[in-house]
Amino acid sequence: MDQLELKKGASTATDPTVAADELFEQIYDPEAALTIIYCASTYDLDALGSALHARFGDSPMIGATTAGEITPLGYIDGSLTGVSIKGAGLRSASVRIDDLGSFQLTDGDCAARRALAELGVDPAEDGSSMFGFLLVDGLAMQEEMLVSSLYRNLGETQLFGGSAGDGTTFGSTWIYHEGRFRTDSAVFTLVHSDYPFRVFKTEHFVPAGEKMLVTDGIPAKRIVTEINGEPAAHEYARAIGIGVDELTPTVFSTHPVVVRVGGKNYVRSIYKADDDGSLTSFCAIDIGIVLTLAEGVDIVENLREAFAALRSEIGRPGLVLGCDCILRNLELKEHGLIDEVSEVMIENNVIGFSTYGEQFNGMHVNQTFTGVAIGMGSAA
Repeated sequence: MDQLELKKGASTATDPTVAADELFEQIYDPEAALTIIYCASTYDLDALGSALHARFGDSPMIGATTAGEITPLGYIDGSLTGVSIKGAGLRSASVRIDDLGSFQLTDGDCAARRALAELGVDPAEDGSSMFGFLLVDGLAMQEEMLVSSLYRNLGETQLFGGSAGDGTTFGSTWIYHEGRFRTDSAVFTLVHSDYPFRVFKTEHFVPAGEKMLVTDGIPAKRIVTEINGEPAAHEYARAIGIGVDELTPTVFSTHPVVVRVGGKNYVRSIYKADDDGSLTSFCAIDIGIVLTLAEGVDIVENLREAFAALRSEIGRPGLVLGCDCILRNLELKEHGLIDEVSEVMIENNVIGFSTYGEQFNGMHVNQTFTGVAIGMGSAA
């Protein structure tokens, strides 16, 4: 079996035609099993979509708008970046899901089964040789149902993904598939690989504080109305030792909560305190779930340890497709760490983007870095 072949590139040109030309020259491969692109939402997306389709044609290509790009040069804001992947041991199938506003669980079931059928694989037999990759409109608020419905059809196959971004505007987010950018959509890609790979997640928050029970809320709207039988914002503020009037975005980002499922911790980040005393989060939080206050550890060291673990399993990755929460990006910038972490990303061949949320197997999470690391040689 041939080695995995990769072409990575990026353009900082603001003109969509020039950017498409520059990326095409760097990454186009007519035999690519999959090409992935990420771009700033500031581009004229109609023009960029047309320019990309004119150059790449009907080759399998997916992408998303971002809250920042992870490029061969590290973190950049306002760019177009991408990678093409080719190898005799690599096949992919992508299925788009439209009209997320009316999404039903059966829509996810159908998408997963269609991708499996296109690859001609059985998850019971081939599950460990595949991974799933989800790109989804980050403002459609359907990630929980979507990822759950996809994952339950995949057997042993692991899944990761990221929610498309719009810088720090939170206006509209877009998915690229079949030659144009679309909103209210998701693209699920299933990859069968004979090359070694690992789907992973890491977060730099650990359970460290009080446990709290969610006693009322509106999960479909990601609203928690009561914690421990008290107004949610007041009880959360009490638990971290401040007044409710002191709750700010910075407080929320440095004091997320975690839930424990299947022996693993998953981060839930709070978006805002509402006037009625409720809390709105970036993820759905179900009634009856136990939340634990979390505290941060060294984000750079945590990331280095995660990559060291991956290297011990598959060697130096030829490619890491990474989905990195916007809140992590903002934290790195606030503490002057963006250049240092860019070097870590470059060392490990990461191509990816800053997201409005991340997916890992059947869960939608926040303040997490998730992805797949792919080795260059044949699988053991």
